[in-house]
Amino acid sequence: MGKAAVDHPAEEGSMDTFQHVDMVLSEHDPEKAGPANNPTVTEIRPEPKRGWRNFIWDSLDKSPEERRLVQKIDLALLTLGCLSYFVKYLDQININNAFVSGMKEDLSLYGNQLNIMQTCWGVGYLLGGLPSNILLTRVRPSRFIPLVEVLWGGLTLCLTACKTAKQIYVVRFFVGLFESALYPGMIYIIGSWYRSDELAKRTCIFQVTSAVGTMFSGYLMAAVYHLDGQSGLHGWQWLFLVDGLITLPIAVACFFLLPDLPSNCRARYLSKEEITLAQVRMELEGRASREPFSKAKIKRIVFGTWHWWVLVPMYTFWNNGGSSAQPVFAQYLKNFDPPKYSVAQINTYPTITGGVQVFTTLFFAWTSDGFLKGRRWPAVIVGGCFNIMCYSSLWHWNIPEGWRWACYALSGVGSSVAGLIMSWAHEICSSDNEERAIVTGSMNQMAYVFQMWLPLVAWKQTTAPQYTSGFATITFFNVCMIFFALLALYLQTGFRKI
Repeated sequence: MGKAAVDHPAEEGSMDTFQHVDMVLSEHDPEKAGPANNPTVTEIRPEPKRGWRNFIWDSLDKSPEERRLVQKIDLALLTLGCLSYFVKYLDQININNAFVSGMKEDLSLYGNQLNIMQTCWGVGYLLGGLPSNILLTRVRPSRFIPLVEVLWGGLTLCLTACKTAKQIYVVRFFVGLFESALYPGMIYIIGSWYRSDELAKRTCIFQVTSAVGTMFSGYLMAAVYHLDGQSGLHGWQWLFLVDGLITLPIAVACFFLLPDLPSNCRARYLSKEEITLAQVRMELEGRASREPFSKAKIKRIVFGTWHWWVLVPMYTFWNNGGSSAQPVFAQYLKNFDPPKYSVAQINTYPTITGGVQVFTTLFFAWTSDGFLKGRRWPAVIVGGCFNIMCYSSLWHWNIPEGWRWACYALSGVGSSVAGLIMSWAHEICSSDNEERAIVTGSMNQMAYVFQMWLPLVAWKQTTAPQYTSGFATITFFNVCMIFFALLALYLQTGFRKI
């Protein structure tokens, strides 16, 4: 690959930009730098263009070489990331669908066993999240990610054979432990390949598969429930069996096709020139490559800046400021006596929330990368306000039936900003690769510190479907999330560029 050049006319200051881009490329491959050695010129914009074509899809305004690279990464990394997160969320959330589809009655789970199952999963997730993200800065993701996928997929199959709540507690702990590597790991990998005008779209497309997974789990439960009694298995056992079998082939695909990071990429579908181009793109974004860990570095990451202390609480309050981890809509539909809705309806009607989340996630992603010019905070604030509106209404409970359904559905708006918060964190921490891994890993891990104990306190199964303390708690959490979002904006920009 030849010299990198900007593709705008020469103007005051443009020569400095040209020289900087050429210098970055020369550091990677000195023998190939400069037009004398290579006639091929790859155009790279130091600042991404944000025109109307970019709003439709960001690669339309890039050079053919860069467009080809981004398309390959999209097909490999983004596709595999979405499929992996989809099955991860299936295997995470299926316990809720199984519970309202016969498992509660078949295993006599009439106390707070569902809360304990969720807490066991959360403990495992907590223990594995940050260590796995640190490990990903030192090992190849294409080996580590498939390994944990095989392990949690196999454990999901084991849930089919569980006969007691205690057996489920143990299996759910290990499912959470191995699943903990996937989300923060993929977020870290995505943040290592894409530029600022590309990042929110990809992160949100990846994020939206959690909503698709939630929706699909409901549809799948409604479908496999008809297998109840086949081969001696209950309908909810068939759900665990199918979910586990779906996971395994995706793990195999990740082993062969996941592109690792630009710094250690060995993907056969990328040429050496394309890997070098990927490295140049990240340097233009100021996104640092790997460096050795040290006590001094970790101390600086945690105590030397405001990043950890603001971004981690913001994401923690967002993550726990919604009801998606609890089957609140399904519990409401199931609570009628005599029963008003069938098992299929109880599993499918709550997918309305997921549909709203899918739409708003993509809308926020495109507008953030597009006419908002990379600003992440507006959607975060809007999502928090929607959550406050919906959950404060459900907290009071005695509201019109139509508005109750609207609140359950519109809570999907607040659930749609995770990808933007993570994109924002990647951009704030761009100058230090290890800080980026530790901060984003800590954001995800600390969120699950709360999920270990919060269901036992605020979301007691015995208080369903009103969940008075639960809805009150998450209303307050969304107020806190908005506060930390505004604090991050102030510390990053001083409100000078909002």
